[in-house]
Amino acid sequence: MKILLCFGTRPEAIKMAPILHELKDKNILHCICVTAQHREMLDQVLEFFKIIPDYDLNIMSKGQSLNLLSSKIFEEIDLVLEKEKPELILLQGDTTTAAIASMAAFHRKIKVGHVEAGLRTYDASAPFPEEINRQIIARITDYHFVPTPAAAKNLISEGIPENKIFLTGNTVVDALLWGIKKVNESISCKEINELEKIIDPSKKIVLVTGHRRENFGTGLKEICQGLLEISQKESIQLIFPVHLNPIVKDTVHELLSGQENIHLINPLPYPAMLWLMQQSHLIISDSGGIQEEAPTFLKPVLVTRKTTERMEGVDAGFSFMVGTNKNKLISKAFELLKMPPDYSNKKNPYGDGKAAEKIVRLITSS
Repeated sequence: MKILLCFGTRPEAIKMAPILHELKDKNILHCICVTAQHREMLDQVLEFFKIIPDYDLNIMSKGQSLNLLSSKIFEEIDLVLEKEKPELILLQGDTTTAAIASMAAFHRKIKVGHVEAGLRTYDASAPFPEEINRQIIARITDYHFVPTPAAAKNLISEGIPENKIFLTGNTVVDALLWGIKKVNESISCKEINELEKIIDPSKKIVLVTGHRRENFGTGLKEICQGLLEISQKESIQLIFPVHLNPIVKDTVHELLSGQENIHLINPLPYPAMLWLMQQSHLIISDSGGIQEEAPTFLKPVLVTRKTTERMEGVDAGFSFMVGTNKNKLISKAFELLKMPPDYSNKKNPYGDGKAAEKIVRLITSS
């Protein structure tokens, strides 16, 4: 079986990396196509995991709409499919890259394997456009690799045949375990060195991230107002790697620049982000990947979204929904910093670090 792996963003690359390494270790014929939907942030991950794409579509351009992005992916990925003629295309998650590539494969009658299948909010506006992307991909997919039983249940309720659904865990845990081992044992990273200079060990560290489209405007501003108030407590230090999207970057810098206990920094490469998560006492984020990663580090996450497709973390007591309400954000942050949850008998609900091995075994045995 000839397999094409296609992805375009930093989170996709992180979650596909363990599968790529497994395919390489097993000498299974495959090729890699990146759309570079996110250029700079993608390249950091490719370098860390030593991934060399066979095709780099380089379709990112400043200020492009989702429709323009989609049209570029359709045109460019079709040329790759025509040349390579894979029997299976592997896609990850819920990005525009994954949705468009799945439709392009369907048009050419190429089988689709969906890594991290079955996540749902059933709210078309949150996350946008990811929720509809997932549902589109599900109608096309031949192999649904689901991270949790809840994700499998979602697909079954939508009429997906059970013999097409495979419980594997999430490859994000595989990547994290490999990555943090490398960070702790051998890697030298200038960004980690810079973080060590700005972090005050006498203070409780709060890691903040944010990038969701549905929070643009009023939501992001209210989150920033909450962060500003949290930072007034002298015993707390906020570290905020600010997303490169100008809508996020401009708002965050306008409202939070120059504050004594808030450090606005550039987006961190994957190893530095893992290191910073380890050092943090609390994480405030709208990221799905962080909701999946934080339980491995036994860190609580305040989720700045009105809904999440990752309820397993909420049910396990790792994630807490606060939306963009600054009062909820402030109150819950102070509560968790004052009395951290007891995670002594908890484990990550998203996987055991063997998802990639299971996925590759399922593909090659079918």
